[in-house]
This record gives sequence, structure tokens and C-alpha cells, in this order.
Amino acid sequence: MKIHPKNLLNYLIYRASFLLLPGLLFSCSQTESTQNTLPILGERETVEQVINGKTVTDTIYHQIPDFSFINQDSQQVTSQTLAGKIYVTDFFFTTCPTICPKMKSQLLRVYEKFKNNDQVVLLSHTIDPQHDSVAVLRDYAERLGVSSNKWHFVTGAKDSVYAIAAKYMVTAGEDENEAGGFVHSGAFILVDTNRHVRGIYDGTIAEQVDKLIQDIPLLLAEKSQHAKN
Repeated sequence: MKIHPKNLLNYLIYRASFLLLPGLLFSCSQTESTQNTLPILGERETVEQVINGKTVTDTIYHQIPDFSFINQDSQQVTSQTLAGKIYVTDFFFTTCPTICPKMKSQLLRVYEKFKNNDQVVLLSHTIDPQHDSVAVLRDYAERLGVSSNKWHFVTGAKDSVYAIAAKYMVTAGEDENEAGGFVHSGAFILVDTNRHVRGIYDGTIAEQVDKLIQDIPLLLAEKSQHAKN
């Protein structure tokens, strides 16, 4: 891939983020993890509470805040819409000339693998809401041949989209120096039923998406186990 010199710095930062981010997150934020569990990523804090006269130390993990966007069917998609679901989310724009087509071909693999499992949902945010209207997103989804019940393509106020991207610990925003006028991460973010980030994967690399596909059943098993307890 030939990279224009003025984009080289952003490209290097993008690639480095996937090399450094897991290590940084794991070093400061990893919960107890085993072969069959996934860590909870992001900042956390410990708080002390007095319960029945005893001081109890609790841990508060990073959690995706409430959100509200509009999908390709003009339906409101909120955090409540996805309540109780495991979901994979990303950030893209329909006119993206670089990594988005590769990301969508990889996310289609996740869609096909879990399209019959109503506990798993995909959520793609456009970072170009001015162009990517509901009609544009509907046409985009139709060309991919996916169901809106399984894969939401959402739009909203750009400030809201960029702000929620930061909560998912990825980059999204305008940049006139980038191809297409926007800069964004190529990450797929795996989120559990408590809106905790449980994995971040490079959506442009098939092997990373293989890992995502392998990790989703771990969260499904975790959810099933919690339901039994």
C-alpha cells in the first residue's frame, strides 16, 4: 500500500495503536482472566462501601454510557435496544476509500457466523453523518444483504458519534489531510451484556477477526452461566 507522506504519521500511529493498546490496557486494567474468560478493558477504580457495618472494597469497571442513534430503518437504537445482548461495534463511512471495504468484508464473516444467534448484534456507526443519511445507510445495508435486526448501521450528531468512539477507546473524527476527509480506527470492539469492552481487534486483519469469532462464544457461555446463578 503506497502511503502519502502527509498521511504517514497517522498511519504509523494507527498501526502502533494495535501493537501498544493491548499491552497498555492489559497492564493497567486487566481483570482476572483465564483461558476461558476475557478481560474487562479500560480504566477501573476501587471504591469502599460500608455494608452491614463492614467495609467492602468494590471495583467499578469502564462501561459504555447510554447512547441513542438512528439506524437504516429510521428506528431509534439505544443502549436499551441492545440490553442483554453481546455486540460488536465499529466506525466507518460509506464513501471511505481506504480500509472500510476491507473492514466490512471481515465484519460480514462475523455476521454470517452469528446471524442465527439473537444474542449477538452488530452496530456500525457512520462518522460522516452529513453524507450518510438514513437512506444512504439503508442502501449500503441492502447491498451487503444483511438484516437490520442483526446489523444496525446508525447515524446521529457527529459530536455524539465521535464522543462514543472515545468511550470505546478508538479514534473517529474529521481530518482534511486524510483520504476521504476522516480519520478512524479499523478496530472491531467486542462488548458484553454489561456494556464492558471485552476485546479490541484489528478489523483489517483476518487473523484478528478469527480471534474475535473465537472469543464471542466465551461471552455467550459467560452469559449463560450468569443466567444459571
